[in-house]
Parts: sequence; structure tokens; C-alpha cells
Amino acid sequence: MPASAKLLAGVELGGTKCVCILGTGPDDVRAIERLPTALEREDTLRQIEGVLDRWRQQFGPMRALGIASFGPVDLRADSPTFGYITSTSKAGWRNTDVAQRLGKRLGLPVGFDTDVNGAALAEGRWGAGRGFDNFAYVTVGTGIGVGSIVRGRSIFGMNHTELGHIRVVRKPGDTFAGVCPYHGDCIEGLASGPAIEKRAGRPAAQLAPDDPAWDYVVHGLAQLLHTMVLTTAPQRIFLGGGVIGGQAHLFERIQQELKRSLNGYVEAPEVGLDIARFIVPPGLGAMSGPLGALAVAADAEHLAAGKAHTVAAAVSR
Repeated sequence: MPASAKLLAGVELGGTKCVCILGTGPDDVRAIERLPTALEREDTLRQIEGVLDRWRQQFGPMRALGIASFGPVDLRADSPTFGYITSTSKAGWRNTDVAQRLGKRLGLPVGFDTDVNGAALAEGRWGAGRGFDNFAYVTVGTGIGVGSIVRGRSIFGMNHTELGHIRVVRKPGDTFAGVCPYHGDCIEGLASGPAIEKRAGRPAAQLAPDDPAWDYVVHGLAQLLHTMVLTTAPQRIFLGGGVIGGQAHLFERIQQELKRSLNGYVEAPEVGLDIARFIVPPGLGAMSGPLGALAVAADAEHLAAGKAHTVAAAVSR
């Protein structure tokens, strides 16, 4: 692609870091820059604006901007706070206008979705989700989030889903209070990176594969997947995020714990003989998130042109 071609810009806004990306897809990433997500929003947003302004000068006009953000966020297109981060546990980011602010600055079509929905959309467009109408992306890191694609679209009703905050059946003997400021022992409160560190006394990356803390993580995540299997019935579940990415031993343990939990109730090959192919790493690896922002941008461009992509972001409804 010539240097003068218009590109897509994306911003993956995470709880601990923000990734700005410029390109058209996994085979054409022109620039990528990572920034810390500050406790207060203004510093981070100004840095994002600086990166996008610099790229526009260096690479020329952009076709659309996609923002895939931590949440909760407002995805209702008719809402006065559309494009806002709303009731997040990051106090300095509550009620923050992200999409409208960046969109007005750049004068571009803007797509806005959750970070996990964005990652799922990227897997559907370019990654291991190609060929499936129903699949899900689960991230386990600073928080736990689920992006669910059903019949080719991300789920959206009164708002986006928040499966990371469901209650799960606790492992017998588990008395850990959890770390979620809203729910205590929801799955994010029990098995996210901060929960593991609080429970074990050190970060997940420093735990040996046989550390007892993993028993609780495996049990809790299998409970989350149990709920997903019995609700949206995905054909594949892509399990990623900073905690999972460094712990390959967890996949087989979670697969087997899910089988035990379902106890033969679901008679499908995906949760039987093929379970090793049912719960797998994302095809785009650690790039699922950043490329998710580009996927959201691509859908925004198609929507603006009146030809939304089959797998559309929630903002495209």
C-alpha cells in the first residue's frame, strides 16, 4: 500500500495501558505506540491526541478512528453520553467523554466499543474467529472481560454485557473476599490479576505452575465458561489477556474443569472430544486488543459509507 493511502487509526484504552495503532490490519500496521493509562484521564487523553495528531502529519489523512475501551461504557447511539466511560472502578475516569472528544478533534467517523468486543471483532475479521458466527473472546488481566459474538454481531441490549462481574459457584473452602469494589467475589474479584496478587501475595507472573492459587483461578474461570456455554453457546472461546498469556498450563486445566462442571449435560463435540480445540488462545495473540480498535474503525468507516461489515461493532447498531 502506498505511503499516501488513507489509513485507519485505533485506540485500545485499557485499565493499565493504552495502545494507539495505525494501519489497515494485521499485515499492515504502520505505527503503534503504547502509553500508560494514568489514574486521571486528562493526561492520558492529551497524550493520545498528541500521537494521533503526529501520525496525521506524518502519514496523511485517516479514514476512520476506532476506540475499544475498558468500561463500563455508553454504547447507545441516541444517548447524550454516547462514547463515554461511565461507572468504572477507576475513579479518575468516571463519566469521561472519549469518543466524541477524539472524533471532533480529528473530524473522522468514529467507532466506539468495549475493549473485549473489539478484540472479538478482530478475531472474527482477521483471526481465529473467521468462519464462525458464534464465538467469544475472554481476557484475564487487570480485569476480566468477555466479548461475545452471536450470529455475527456483538451482543447489545440496554447496554453491553459485563460477564466479568457475574457471580460464580465458589470452590469449596474458598473464603477469599475478592477485590472487586462493586461485588467483592464476582469472577473478576476472584480471578483477575489484582485478585491473584492479593490472594497469593505476589503477581501472577511470579507464581509457579503448581502454586495453590491457580486452583481457585481455574475453578472460577471454568465457572465463567460454564455460564457462557449455557447462554450464548459459542462455537469457540478464545482465552487471552496478560494473566493467561504467560501461563500455558492453565488451558488444559480449565478445559478439564469445564468438562467436570458441565457433567455431560451439553452433548456437543466442542465440550467433549474436541474441548482442546474449543478453548484456545486467540489467533492474533497479544495483538487482538490493538487490532480490535482497527476493526471498530473499519466498521465505523463502512457504516459511514452505508455498508456495515457483517460482524459489526455494537456502535454500528
